[in-house]
Amino acid sequence: MMTSWNETKQIENQILGTADPGEALLFDAQLLLDNELADKVITQQKAYEIVKQFGRKQLKKEIEAIQQALFTQPKYIGFSQKIRRLFKKT
Repeated sequence: MMTSWNETKQIENQILGTADPGEALLFDAQLLLDNELADKVITQQKAYEIVKQFGRKQLKKEIEAIQQALFTQPKYIGFSQKIRRLFKKT
């Protein structure tokens, strides 16, 4: 199951919705006729989902590190106090 760069790009355009309408229609027809192509699309969609989840986890780690720094380091105590006052229940 070898995939060419052009085929990968076509699959990407289809997944991301960036293919022009004519190409998208032709691709949909190819999907109906070619089970191997359908499998490649599913595999590529899964790969994109994994990358997306990884990116979210990385971003969450970065945000948590920044939050930790802003609310624990003495040099940010003024900022920390301002933020806490903004969200203080009255």
